[in-house]
Amino acid sequence: MQNAMVPPAQTGLAAGPFAHPRYTIKRPFFSFLGRKFYVYAPDGSLVMFIKHPVLKLKQEFTLYTDETESTPLLTIKARAIIALNMALDVFDSRTGEKLGTVKSRGLKSIIRDTWDILDPNDQPVGLMQEDGAALLRRFIPLLTSKHHLELGGSEVAVVKQQFRFFSKEFELDLSMSQGRIDPRFAVACALLCLMAESRREDSN
Repeated sequence: MQNAMVPPAQTGLAAGPFAHPRYTIKRPFFSFLGRKFYVYAPDGSLVMFIKHPVLKLKQEFTLYTDETESTPLLTIKARAIIALNMALDVFDSRTGEKLGTVKSRGLKSIIRDTWDILDPNDQPVGLMQEDGAALLRRFIPLLTSKHHLELGGSEVAVVKQQFRFFSKEFELDLSMSQGRIDPRFAVACALLCLMAESRREDSN
């Protein structure tokens, strides 16, 4: 099943932003009309940017190379406006290729954020899950978070929050994936789990 999420050989634009084994994702505490996420390469250069709007009914996001929003990389679209098990499809913005789907487990995510990972043919191949004291974090938001992504029972990515006073900062580690997951899809998954945290903060 793991092979369904392995990318083809990447060239050009896709090879640049998605060629790194680790990323740092930063989100300012305050931003106007939406949460902004900045994705940095290991050398500190900005390689991706996404804004999570707060006023749109249907979830749809575009990941760009930078804040000018002139060069799209990925498009993430929800299949419905409201659903208990919300499914979001991830597409390559340049080619329209569907990379996979992230599907919430609904009520189970009230206590611990959990998503099923589906391949481009909608077949389940893994999961993404919040780790640690998830329930306690619902009451004490200052506690740092951790999520992991697995395919076929093997861990392929980890998103771990680093404590900072004036911003939210997370490390996305793909070094253990060994080519088992498309890095474009892994980055999208990481951003979706952080957006879920943002929505929870906004509702508190």
